Amino acid sequence: MGKVTGLGGLFFRSKDSKAQAQWYEEHLGINSATSGHIWMQEAGPTVFSPFKQDTDYFGSPEQQFMINFRVEGLDELLADLTAKGVRIDDNRMDESYGRFAWIYDPEGNKIELWEPVNG
Repeated sequence: MGKVTGLGGLFFRSKDSKAQAQWYEEHLGINSATSGHIWMQEAGPTVFSPFKQDTDYFGSPEQQFMINFRVEGLDELLADLTAKGVRIDDNRMDESYGRFAWIYDPEGNKIELWEPVNG
């Protein structure tokens, strides 16, 4: 029987797709397909969770989805992003399954950073 084995891509609309692709590569190390290299993510847990339509978890009501990236060294990454002038949400969340922080891309999309608890 066939089954889905993982996330194969994430495609989204952008006012300036080239600038967005460059920002994600520069700040998060995620190269776009246009760079000639495909980003190879590390194996790990991936949460797939639809939210209620009126959720405020994503930030603005116009944002229809939120990307959650697994990270290592959350504090170091946030310090680096701060130094580069990336907009960072002041809120943090510590849960039994990991630590969370949020940043915004140049078009105002809220992005969740998740540092999972290591086994």
